[in-house]
Amino acid sequence: MAARGGRGRGRGRGRGHGALVDPPPPPPVTIEQLMAMQAQLMQTVMDRLGEQPTGAPPPVQVRDKRGEFLKGRPPVFTHASEPMEADDWLRAVEKQLNIAQCNDLEKVLYASGQLQGAAQDSWESFQYGRPENAPEITWKEFTESFRSYHIPEGLIELKQEEFRALKQGSMSVVEYRDKFAQLS
Repeated sequence: MAARGGRGRGRGRGRGHGALVDPPPPPPVTIEQLMAMQAQLMQTVMDRLGEQPTGAPPPVQVRDKRGEFLKGRPPVFTHASEPMEADDWLRAVEKQLNIAQCNDLEKVLYASGQLQGAAQDSWESFQYGRPENAPEITWKEFTESFRSYHIPEGLIELKQEEFRALKQGSMSVVEYRDKFAQLS
């Protein structure tokens, strides 16, 4: 019998039957495949860069000032049987314009859009009477023109005098406050 030892038929890690074999190396990459992989990698990088927020500020939300103005249900003005109704209309409209945070030009456009009938006719006459190269009509111009047409100058002076002469007299505090607010 032969002695056991050394190399032989034992359970070694040799290359015998049932042993694990390393897979063969992959085939060499062609230049076309390499270029395709590089293009795919570049596209992935560009996609990821596009997903990241930039340092630019977010887009400005455009406010619908006309919608905000109309949401307050500003009154329409056609004519006034009492001249102070015209002033009341102007104050109510100006309040809504200020709530909507309108600029000077928007105030003129939106307020004049609330004019109808004879009031609209007088506004259009005012506009047509201006030179073609005249600057845009300011809110101050609009209110002065509106008041001068619809509220006689003497009435304004009379109301100012009534305001200065206002005394509580026999009125309650609430009546006096309301009268004060009305004349102011």
